[in-house]
Amino acid sequence: MEREPELRHSISYTTRAIRPKEQNGIDYNFISQKKFRAMVDKDEFIEWACVHDNYYGTSLADIEQLCACGTDVLLDIDVQGAQQLRTRKLDAVFIFIAPPTMEVLCQRLQQRDSDTPETIRIRMENAQQEMAQAPVYDYIVINDKLADAAEALHAIIRAEHSRARRILPLLTQLGLA
Repeated sequence: MEREPELRHSISYTTRAIRPKEQNGIDYNFISQKKFRAMVDKDEFIEWACVHDNYYGTSLADIEQLCACGTDVLLDIDVQGAQQLRTRKLDAVFIFIAPPTMEVLCQRLQQRDSDTPETIRIRMENAQQEMAQAPVYDYIVINDKLADAAEALHAIIRAEHSRARRILPLLTQLGLA
C-alpha cells in the first residue's frame, strides 16, 4: 500500500469476534450476524461467504465509491468470494496468496494465538481445499518472506497498469494509436 499510493484497500464486513490489536473500521467492519443477514437480504454485498463459521463480505457501495475515484481497489477475500466476483465478470485481477508450505501455515495460525486447536484443524482442512483453487487465479504469490511477497504484488500491479487493453484507449485519445 505504501508503494502504490493510488491503491485503496476495501475493508470487509465480518461477524467474527474482534481479535486483540484489531480496530473496527480499520481491520474489518465488525457487525452482528443479524445485521450481516439483513445486508445480504438487501443485496448490499458484491461478494460474501461463510468461512470458518463466520460471515465475511465486501460492501457493494464501498466498492462503487472507491472505483468512482478511479483508483485500484484491493480486496482481501477467500476463494468463495473470488468465485462470486469472477461470475460477475468484473475487470479484476485475481491473485492467490499461498503459504510456502502447509506446515508454515499451521505454525502461523498457532503463533497468532487467537484460535483453538480445533479451529486451527478446521482452518488447515479448509486451506487444503482452497489451495486446489489456485490454478484458476491470474497470479500466485508465495508468502514465504513478507518483503518478497510484497515485491511480487507490486510487480503484478505495475504490469497490470501496462496491459495493452488499459493503455490503448489512452493512446487512441492522444491520437497515437
